[in-house]
Amino acid sequence: MIVLLAQNVPEGRVFGLDMQTIVSIGIQLFNGIILAVALSYILYKPVKEFMRKRTEKIQGKINDADSTMAKANELITEYDQKIKDINKERIEILEAARLEAADESKIILAEARKEAQAVKERSLESVSKERKRLQEESRLYIIELASLMAKEYISENIDDSAQEKIFEETLARLEDTQWQS
Repeated sequence: MIVLLAQNVPEGRVFGLDMQTIVSIGIQLFNGIILAVALSYILYKPVKEFMRKRTEKIQGKINDADSTMAKANELITEYDQKIKDINKERIEILEAARLEAADESKIILAEARKEAQAVKERSLESVSKERKRLQEESRLYIIELASLMAKEYISENIDDSAQEKIFEETLARLEDTQWQS
């Protein structure tokens, strides 16, 4: 290749800067300028439009991300408020339950006291009935004892000393019997 190039060069010159070379360089430069202008007119608007759309798309995604982040922050704030409200409501419910339990315990205690009073009254009534029954039994026993004394008196045709002896025995029996009151 070097040999071929060396044959085309006129003798005595390494690089030929003649009019043909200058015209050729000028034409190539003119072609380059026309090509650059033509390509800029042809490609500049589409590339500029492509870059603008891409910039708008990226900016839109950034805006969407910002709005999504703002919504997320609002939701976080809202959920934090709901959690606080739930905690307040939980405390109120627990307090209400505690007060209700205290009221119920008072009611239960009042009912238990009423029942205890009723049991006490029934017991006192039962004791009173038992006392009356024992008094009645004692009265009947005394009557029976008196009738036995009368029977003995009649059966022996008693004299004064015998009557005194019977009276003493009966009195001793009565003293041995305990009165319950």
